[in-house]
Amino acid sequence: MKANQSEQGEKVPRRVSFDNIGAFQALVGELSKNIKHIERTLNVEIAVRGNSLTIFGESPEGEIAERLLKQLYPLVRDGYPVQPADIDQGVRVLTSSPDARLRDLLRDQVFTSPGKRPVTPKSLTQKEYVQAIRAHDIVFGIGPAGTGKTYLAMAMAVASIFRKELRRIILTRPAVEAGERLGFLPGDLYEKVNPYLRPLYDALHDMIDFEKAQRMIERGDIEVAPLAFMRGRTLNDSFVILDEAQNTTSEQMKMFLTRLGYSSKAVITGDVTQIDLPNGTRSGLVEAREILQGIEGIAFVTFTDQDVVRHPLVQDIIKAYEKRTDTGTGRGRR
Repeated sequence: MKANQSEQGEKVPRRVSFDNIGAFQALVGELSKNIKHIERTLNVEIAVRGNSLTIFGESPEGEIAERLLKQLYPLVRDGYPVQPADIDQGVRVLTSSPDARLRDLLRDQVFTSPGKRPVTPKSLTQKEYVQAIRAHDIVFGIGPAGTGKTYLAMAMAVASIFRKELRRIILTRPAVEAGERLGFLPGDLYEKVNPYLRPLYDALHDMIDFEKAQRMIERGDIEVAPLAFMRGRTLNDSFVILDEAQNTTSEQMKMFLTRLGYSSKAVITGDVTQIDLPNGTRSGLVEAREILQGIEGIAFVTFTDQDVVRHPLVQDIIKAYEKRTDTGTGRGRR
């Protein structure tokens, strides 16, 4: 891992010292896992000696590594458990916004549950999204898969229930593939629509123990249902999340938005590049984005591939597909 300056060519050495040896060791990580991850991510080399680091890397990568380590250190000193995912997001944030403060992101705990890793925003857009949900009654989160739109909305909803700010959580999404074929699937109605709602359950169980989540569902504190079940209802004292909203029709979107009752919040998430509606059917999410802009109390937050928080390869996959679509060789956007 150590690098000889004479072998680095134009690489400029940057030396950073730390005053707390315990925090420094936590920053380095067991078997230097954090340092090795930074080296791989930024194509730099880092030499560890005593309570200091020497970074060998070209600009801007070497500068980003230095800023990253300097910003992560006080977090670790305060007890924050830095993970490779934090490093990945720190690199992305500091690459796009050199003056960003990682503390403002990583210490903004949206939800914390015993035995679970705290849920925090991992990008500046995620931070904007969380703030929008706090400040507005209706928020649209629009962008590609893996950007945390539904996950963060779920965390905000669960936190509001635990703080007793709202009475229940309602999670819904359209089952566009069902249509007339729903009747041919085996089982009762719940068994037929359950596969379409599975991603919502997955996010929920990632934040709350399975048994506790099941008890909340049984008591009616959490309701997971297909969008069709929302018709005719008035949703008071509720945190309502509509997922996969790009697959709603104009009529379905209007129906959903007009269900909102007193003391309720609604978060609508979707990816307008992944519309599965039949050809010629207009997406309710696309239409809502066009006609609801500027209404007080409604916020729109747009995510990009830079906000992807899944495996680092997901960002490259999204870019590759967008490039193919933009060149006209793939399926056009609707």
